[in-house]
Amino acid sequence: MESEKSIPIGIIGDFDASRPTHVATEAGLSHAATELGVDVEASWLPTHARLEMPLESFAGFLVAPGSPYRSVDGALRAIRYPRERARPLLGTCGGFQHVILEFARNVLGLQKAAHAEYEPHAAELVIEPLTCSLSGQRAAVFLKPGSTAASYYGAEEVTEEYRCSFGLAATYIPALERAGLTISGEGASREPRIVTLTGHPFYIATLFVPQLSSTPQQPHPLFRAFVTASAGTLPNKPLQPTRAAQPFGRPEPEGSGPRG
Repeated sequence: MESEKSIPIGIIGDFDASRPTHVATEAGLSHAATELGVDVEASWLPTHARLEMPLESFAGFLVAPGSPYRSVDGALRAIRYPRERARPLLGTCGGFQHVILEFARNVLGLQKAAHAEYEPHAAELVIEPLTCSLSGQRAAVFLKPGSTAASYYGAEEVTEEYRCSFGLAATYIPALERAGLTISGEGASREPRIVTLTGHPFYIATLFVPQLSSTPQQPHPLFRAFVTASAGTLPNKPLQPTRAAQPFGRPEPEGSGPRG
């Protein structure tokens, strides 16, 4: 029997048990749910297949790492739903890239906006190869003062772990920000690392993989915030954390390697 406080979360992506980031995604949700005293019912939503449950069945959506997805169009259709319906969304790594791609196509009207991992020679590469791959790196992220991202962390500088080699092309930043997709976290050289959607209750995407830093003792603050926001979309779901949230880890030097 489901808990009275069970929260249905749709994970957009093609599950692969051999991917540490996919295992960490489920674990990160569990860590946050346990701290908040709720149950999360997570369902993977494959990008290439007909969904068994309608999107309106889910209180929140997590766009998982693991691109290239089996279907770009399938991923973008699923991402569009929470953006337009004001449902909570958290995207990480490949999720960050596809959140931006969906916004570029459907809000900016750039129908030929492309991702270099799928179309390396496309004319409008909104997502392009990073100058230097961040895969396996831990690096500082500088949060915009006063941003919602900074409020979730309770800090303006943190260290996060990456698994990516593609990011947002700088030439598209002004148009994205004018349309409401704001850069709220940057790397040491001011490269975009976090985006949030102005006017949306909870819509945040990170180039890094926060779930890799989550533990049962210290759930990641973005996952805690996401589960809290998702619970808020359901009637009569007050949250009573089972313990006080702890400050997140202190920053480490830029470019540190993966933990052992």
